[in-house]
Amino acid sequence: MRLLKVAVCNLNQWSMDFKFNLNTIKESITKAKQAGAAIRLGPELEITGYGCEDHFLEIDTVYHSWECLKELLLGDWTDGLLCSFGMPVLKGSERYNCQILCLNRKILMIRPKMWLANDGNYRELRWFTAWKQSEQLVDFLLPSDVSKAINQVSVPFGYGFLQFLDTAVAAEVCEELFTPVPPHAELALNGVEVFMNASGSHHQLRKLDLRLRSFIGATSGRGGVYMYSNHQGCDGGRLYFDGCSGVVVNGEVVAQGSQFSLRDVEVVIAQVDLDAVASLRGSISSFQEQASSKSSVKSVAVPYNLCQTFDLQRPLSSPIKINYHLPEEEIAFGPGSWLWDYLRRSGASGFLLPLSGGADSSSVAAIVGCMCQLVVKEIANGDEQVKADAIRIGRYTNGQFPTDSKEFARRIFYTIYMGSENSSKSTRTRAKVLANEIGSWHFDVPIDGVVSAFLSLFEKVTGKRPRYKLDGGSHVENLGLQNIQARSRMVLAFMLASLLPWVHNKPGFYLVLGSSNVDEGLRGYLTKYDCSAADINPIGSISKQDLRAFLRWAAIHLGYSSLADVEAAPPTAELEPIRADYTQLDEVDMGMTYEELSVYGRLRKIYRCGPVSMFQNLCYRWGSKLTPSEVAEKVKHFFKYYSINRHKMTVLTPSYHAESYSPEDNRFDLRQFLYNVRWPYQFQKIDELVEELDKVKSALPESNGTLSNGEGMGVVAAGSGDPRAGL
Repeated sequence: MRLLKVAVCNLNQWSMDFKFNLNTIKESITKAKQAGAAIRLGPELEITGYGCEDHFLEIDTVYHSWECLKELLLGDWTDGLLCSFGMPVLKGSERYNCQILCLNRKILMIRPKMWLANDGNYRELRWFTAWKQSEQLVDFLLPSDVSKAINQVSVPFGYGFLQFLDTAVAAEVCEELFTPVPPHAELALNGVEVFMNASGSHHQLRKLDLRLRSFIGATSGRGGVYMYSNHQGCDGGRLYFDGCSGVVVNGEVVAQGSQFSLRDVEVVIAQVDLDAVASLRGSISSFQEQASSKSSVKSVAVPYNLCQTFDLQRPLSSPIKINYHLPEEEIAFGPGSWLWDYLRRSGASGFLLPLSGGADSSSVAAIVGCMCQLVVKEIANGDEQVKADAIRIGRYTNGQFPTDSKEFARRIFYTIYMGSENSSKSTRTRAKVLANEIGSWHFDVPIDGVVSAFLSLFEKVTGKRPRYKLDGGSHVENLGLQNIQARSRMVLAFMLASLLPWVHNKPGFYLVLGSSNVDEGLRGYLTKYDCSAADINPIGSISKQDLRAFLRWAAIHLGYSSLADVEAAPPTAELEPIRADYTQLDEVDMGMTYEELSVYGRLRKIYRCGPVSMFQNLCYRWGSKLTPSEVAEKVKHFFKYYSINRHKMTVLTPSYHAESYSPEDNRFDLRQFLYNVRWPYQFQKIDELVEELDKVKSALPESNGTLSNGEGMGVVAAGSGDPRAGL
């Protein structure tokens, strides 16, 4: 038997913090050596952090990477351990995203990434060049200071693999796995048995299985050991890298790391039998035939043995059951972990949340509560770094540290109910009860005096005082009165976040948390610069549907039972007066349900539908419930308000990215923000299609008059105005 012990890592790197990143790399190497591993694989671009973005264009970033690598090579870190380190490399005038393969204080090979991630949240082609010379390895002259330090002039650079005395090992970098013709297929035919995938994969709801299926598929039909290392945590931006590093052998997962964790370093160990790989390959006739006529891939000979022989003291890693989290758990643990990283790295002393008692702000409060629970749990598990950060942020003294999540929340979390004359007793009560369950320091702050002062000033300047629609005012007056309430809350929230710590003799400042969801952003159902304008927003790309499911789950599993009442209440902005015969409701104001919004969002972004193709798709989906004319009106209504409010996305609070139809403008959904809101050409095409479909329908027998048996959707009448659609 050829026994090989490998180590893969979840590392919580911080972009551009080279000292911090170097320390986590060293800690992971120490743990890998203690476990007796022969190979240690870290995440993609681990030395710099993945999210450096335009810092990759700075020559300093490349120089500092070489300095860190030199430090690793001058020490004993690579002694007896094959290490793969990720960093940018300049070759001539080109910049490459590379894996540096090192052993015994020497660089064995530099493997540049051949297929770059350049869609969705990724812009690698902005910073790097793809390596296109796939048929050769070339000599790369090392920087002079590195060359002198390690007594090595040059190193093979390009696409190839390492041929050890007892096995062959190759790198396959992140995106390359997901290409139509991935490198591992060709490498396997060339005898490579161990594949090392250094990755920078972010969390997205319900997507982990897609990633794992790719690892499993890479080795199930052609054999092999697939190692996968990923970042885990917030490295400085909107993304949360969700770890889940693991090892797959011949299509079976034998080791899996955590998907959500507060730990900076997690090393996952697996011991595998490479003879099992050779045995599987030898049993597949088609593999044998294709291998006999393969195209040769260049290799680098390494006179070194990685494997150990048969020994009962070295137990093999057995297949395990893959751990998948429920979407509700993902909403709790992903944003909760992201918030902790942001809090401890920003220098802030805590969070302040405008808590309205509605579903969105209550979800954010529950996520902060979950974060506090995770902190206490990790401290109980012995994580000294989490403990040190919690002591610093919570201002504990005399050897004390957090042992109770409610007590910890009291130290770092303010919640503010900013009610007006239009607020209901039920939302005020729900906010207070939830704050008590979580443990936050809660305030009930009336804003009527602030709003009245603005209106008095307006009346003094113009001689007029606006009225609500219910009191005989126009739509413009009604909208203005609602928006001034919302914007007053934003100003008050930021004032309280900066001054409440001073009032309570606490140092620093508190981060203001936003609470608008992805569907409201898509529709623009929020006031520009209201409480959606915050420092960060943990739910900004999570749908209303998912948040309501999360509230039901959190009521039970996080212990915040009042969330059940929050979830059951109809969504309302509470910006208009409450009357016996009138209650403001979000879905009525929007003229569409949140369920419909989720459908529009997926068709617009994920399936890249314009108005006409969206209409056609929805005729199939909703044809059993709605006529073509009704579908057309819904599509037009959506695109009208989407385009009217698109400008709001340019100032949207930075949000945790969790949903692939996020309308976030700054990094993800790159579209214009000035539209012809009448969409004259597209809407005319829709009208023509409706006319054609009506002719077809009229010719059908009455019993078969529906277009299809597609899924029906609720129908909500459009309101007379959008209370949060103003500039």
